[in-house]
Amino acid sequence: MGPDVQLIQPQIELVLFGLGILLIDFYLEKPAKYVNAGLALVGTGFSGYTLWILHGRAAASMDVLGFKNSIIVDGFFVYFSALLLAATALTVLLSVRYLETEEEQHGEYYALMLFACAGMMFMASGIDIVVLFLGLETMAISFYVLTGYLRRQKRSNEAALKYVLLGAFSSGILAYGLSLLYGLSGSTNLASISRAMSYWNGLKDQLVAIQHNPGPAADQMRVALEAQFGHGLDPFLVQILPIAAFVTISVGLFFKIAAAPFHQWSPDVYEGAPTPITAYLSVASKTASFALLLRIFLTAFRPTEETWGVLVAAVAVVSLTWGTLAAITQTNVKRLLAYSSIAHVGYMLLGVVAGNETGIVGIAFYLFAYTFMTTGAFAVVIVLRRKGLIGEDLEDLNGLYQRSPAAAVSLLIFMLSLAGIPPTAGFLGKYFIFQSLIETKHPVLAIFAALYAVPALYYYFRIVVHAWLKQPGEAPSPAISVAQAVALGATLVVTLAAGVYPEPFAQLARYAFGLGH
Repeated sequence: MGPDVQLIQPQIELVLFGLGILLIDFYLEKPAKYVNAGLALVGTGFSGYTLWILHGRAAASMDVLGFKNSIIVDGFFVYFSALLLAATALTVLLSVRYLETEEEQHGEYYALMLFACAGMMFMASGIDIVVLFLGLETMAISFYVLTGYLRRQKRSNEAALKYVLLGAFSSGILAYGLSLLYGLSGSTNLASISRAMSYWNGLKDQLVAIQHNPGPAADQMRVALEAQFGHGLDPFLVQILPIAAFVTISVGLFFKIAAAPFHQWSPDVYEGAPTPITAYLSVASKTASFALLLRIFLTAFRPTEETWGVLVAAVAVVSLTWGTLAAITQTNVKRLLAYSSIAHVGYMLLGVVAGNETGIVGIAFYLFAYTFMTTGAFAVVIVLRRKGLIGEDLEDLNGLYQRSPAAAVSLLIFMLSLAGIPPTAGFLGKYFIFQSLIETKHPVLAIFAALYAVPALYYYFRIVVHAWLKQPGEAPSPAISVAQAVALGATLVVTLAAGVYPEPFAQLARYAFGLGH
């Protein structure tokens, strides 16, 4: 195996296991369909082991480049890929019993999950806009199919159709923005694009100086620029093209992370998709999309950071406001968590606004916490699913403490973490974001973010009230399978451990950006 191919070996293993599942599924009888889940877990395990080997190689020689500098193996790739593999493994564990209940035990379900994970890992490793876009579309197409996986349910079909239409629209906008970047730089490499953006930013400053300071010096500068570019140099285009590139790319990325006002797809998709896929979409897609956003913003657009900070701050505040207020009125748990995820995106975007070490480490830690606490919250919804009981409405949670104390205690801890209450991982995620805003002198944004934690506490504890204080009625006790118990236990332990003793996990977040080892 060539040295370049070794750098994408984790993704190759996922794809091969996915193809293997599709082939083996033809020969499996219905009672043996659980083998597909086992193969998917083995595939994520192999990929994780290979990722660990690549981590050692990257640590020994710093960053490793391959495929003509189009991908990189660094701490950023290793950290985010590990999160994605963990989310994939947890979702596989939560899916086995769920698919049996829905009578939809097909191999393509797990194969598509592995394909989506491979695409998301390319989104973390790519430093070339072509690789990044291919990874994004691999992820998106897999999720389109998984969202509509319950073919006999109309709401699943409707969710998939909405997701495809809006997803294709956002991908088109993103592709147009990336084409503008290529036109401005003549390269698809992010480092080359960053240098080009620095040049265009300097050129814009020169043109502004000419316009505002007329005189002999300005005339000489204008003559020099015309000699370099010819008389076709248009000051308006010099100023507007980099902005257009940023805006179009941002719109596409904000759709992928479900930031307001580009979030319209998320509540319907979260509600209509199979609940394990809702959990996977919520955590894995958001993690990969943030990895893509950080790669582009912190590399290609870093030279123009002063001009786009206000836009990102506005989107963050709108996401916090819209997500928080909309979640208050929801009675469906999946829709409530969909709107709350929009608010969480707002917090993470505030870390982008801060842009300092604490801010970007805070985003990485927040995504880590979000992966486990959100998967855990959806896991409780999944275990409630029984024949004749969907288990998604607040009323379905009534008396959960009396029916299943373990599930009720787990749900309480996940809600505390999502609300940002110590000693949970969610509290530390918000703490890093608040600290970064204070360090970068954004006190107003810090106050806004802190205030929105109050209504969040209200709507999360609506769920707790139904689970702990309401009477169970005739609802049956949830039957938790061994695989679901393992997933619930893992998410619970990590959510508490990262809150009680956060230093090792914070160190991992620093490692993602080359700030610690």
